[in-house]
Amino acid sequence: MNAAIVCVGRLREKYFQDAAGEYEKRLSRFGKLEIIELPDLPEPANASDADRKKVMDKEGESILARIKPGDRVTALCVDAKQMDSEAFARRLKEGDMHPGRQVFVIGGSLGLSEQVLRRADEKISFSKMTFPHQLARVILLEQMYRACKINAGERYHK
Repeated sequence: MNAAIVCVGRLREKYFQDAAGEYEKRLSRFGKLEIIELPDLPEPANASDADRKKVMDKEGESILARIKPGDRVTALCVDAKQMDSEAFARRLKEGDMHPGRQVFVIGGSLGLSEQVLRRADEKISFSKMTFPHQLARVILLEQMYRACKINAGERYHK
């Protein structure tokens, strides 16, 4: 596995840091994983739609600056296709066959800009529910670990 997670916002709470750190440690035996944290820009008070778009576009520029031309980009979005863990494992395995990194993108509290969504090769959703971006990172890391275990033929909990 050669993957990166580009995420807006850092893990502030210790319990998110601990959970993410545990899965990062477990994933280390399956290959290279890079975590790229970008600043979560503040939303102005009484922000208009144009103000929110401006923030999303700035975050999007920062995200796109971390993506290389050969990367296979997957954006995490609420309104995207969902898959079970076995399908995600197959998707991760397919991504390993392509040159470059598999890059998963998690937006900030306002979501992802149109530019980032256009650059994405694929969009996936873990749920129709909205999760805070810190929890989305932990869920992604857990699912990546589960996928690696499935692909290695190892036991995992259903």
